Amino acid sequence: MSEIKDLGEFGLIKHLNRQNSTKHASTIKGVGDDGAVIQSESDVFVISTDMMVEGIHFDLMYSPLKHLGYKSVVTNLSDIFAMNATPKQITVSVAISSKYTVEAMDELYAGIYLACEKYKIDLIGGDTTSSPKGLVISITAIGQCPNDDVVYRNGAKIGDIICVTGDLGAAYLGLQILEREKRIFLENPKIQPELGKSQYLLERQLKPEAQIGAIEFFKEMKIKPTAMIDVSDGLASDLMHICEQSHVGAFIEEGKVPIHPDTERTALEFKLDPITCALHGGEDYELLFTIDPKDLDKVRYMPEVFIIGEITVPTEGLTLHTTGGNIHPLMAQGWNHFDSNQHQ
Repeated sequence: MSEIKDLGEFGLIKHLNRQNSTKHASTIKGVGDDGAVIQSESDVFVISTDMMVEGIHFDLMYSPLKHLGYKSVVTNLSDIFAMNATPKQITVSVAISSKYTVEAMDELYAGIYLACEKYKIDLIGGDTTSSPKGLVISITAIGQCPNDDVVYRNGAKIGDIICVTGDLGAAYLGLQILEREKRIFLENPKIQPELGKSQYLLERQLKPEAQIGAIEFFKEMKIKPTAMIDVSDGLASDLMHICEQSHVGAFIEEGKVPIHPDTERTALEFKLDPITCALHGGEDYELLFTIDPKDLDKVRYMPEVFIIGEITVPTEGLTLHTTGGNIHPLMAQGWNHFDSNQHQ
C-alpha cells in the first residue's frame, strides 16, 4: 500500500491521470497546467477549479469569513491569469457543517461578491451541501482569450528571461505571525495579539490579489510570455513545473529575488532566512513568467516586474546563484497538501 503523502499533490495528480486521454478535438489542454483549455471558434475557454478545506487550507481562528470568500475567488482567478486569459465567470460550491449560521454564510459570500465586483466577473452557479465537519469551498473559474494568446507552462526556451510580478515570501511570513499569535492566545486568552506592524504581511496572507495588471500590460504592449505560472506553492516549486514541462534548466540570482522590507525584518525575527521564505513560502499569487530576450526592453516598462534569472540547458538543472558567488542546486520544497506535518 502506498501513502498519498509520499506522492505529494502533483505526484498524485500525475498518478491518477496516467491513463487519462482526451476524446474531443475541442479539448486543447486537459490536466497539467494552471487551467484546462477548450476551443471555441477563434477563442479558447480556460477553466480552473480549486478547493479550500477548513483545517487544511485555512484556520477560522484567524481567517475572517469575508476575507476567506474573497481569497477563495482570487486564488482561482490567478490560475486564469497565469494562462494569459481574462476571467469571465465563476461557480461556487460549499459544504458546510451545522456549526455555521446563515449570517456566517452571508459573510463568506460578501467576500465572494466583493471579488466578483473588483475583477468584473459573474457568479453563475454552484452547489451547497452539508459537511460532517467544517467548511469546504470549491470554485471553478472560467476565462477566455484568443487562441493564439494562451500561455502554457511548456513553452520556455533556453536563453529566455525569467521574471516575476512582485515580491515573494510575504504571505508565508503573514501565516507565521498568525500561527504565533494563535499559540499565544490559546496559552493565555488575555494577551492581546501584536499585529499592528505586520499589516502588509497579513494582507498578503488573508486577502491576496490576482495579477490582472500584468495581463493587461501584455495585451497593451503586444507581449506573449513563452511560459507562465502563478506562484502558489513557492517560487522554486513553481519554476520547477515550468522547467519540467518545458524540458529546460534555469538559474535564479539570489540578489534579484524581490523581498519586501517587512518580509525581511519579520523573517529575521523568526530566525528564518529571508531568501528561503521567498523561494519556498508560497501563496504569493504573483505571476512567474519567461520571455524571449527580444521582449526584454518592453518588459522593463512593466510596473512592479523583477528580472530574476534565465532559462538554461536541462543538464544544468535548477540552481540558485548566491550573492556570495556560489551556485547551489535549488530543490522544490513548496507546501504539500498531503503532508500531515504541514498545515495552514
